Amino acid sequence: MSVKIRLQRHGKKGKPFYWIVAADARSKRDGRYLEKLGVYNPNTNPAIIELDLDGAVTWLQNGAQPTDTARAILSYKGAMLKNHLEGGIKKGALTEEQAAEKFEAWMKEKEAKVEAKADGLAKAQADAKAKALEAEKAINEARIAVPVVEEEEVAENDAPADEAKASNEEE
Repeated sequence: MSVKIRLQRHGKKGKPFYWIVAADARSKRDGRYLEKLGVYNPNTNPAIIELDLDGAVTWLQNGAQPTDTARAILSYKGAMLKNHLEGGIKKGALTEEQAAEKFEAWMKEKEAKVEAKADGLAKAQADAKAKALEAEKAINEARIAVPVVEEEEVAENDAPADEAKASNEEE
């Protein structure tokens, strides 16, 4: 039985939400699966990815082949690196402590990058909001600067027009 790690689509039309699953390669896209490994929500920025790292590594070691998108997600979360490091431990190239140190250093660096992106997005959103507020203030000041026509002047200007309409109707 060939096992694939792939995405299983959920959510409504236009708002996809995916489960990351280990499934038999012959099963349907949204069909039966062997194990749910996590979730992937691309609707947010940055995308929300929750992954059972140890479960994914176990499936990879047992020969499961990830699809292209699943491979990118597993790589992003560090499952591919952890699998690679555990292969090095089995071959004797690394000790468990060295592998754990490398993985922790990579995870810290990755978390810093994700936080930097989230902070950058929050700052960009705050800047856009500030610009919109400034533009609104400028529009409001322009409205205030325009002289307001007195109601009496408007009434006087309308009165002759009303008299002309009344005289036209009488004829």
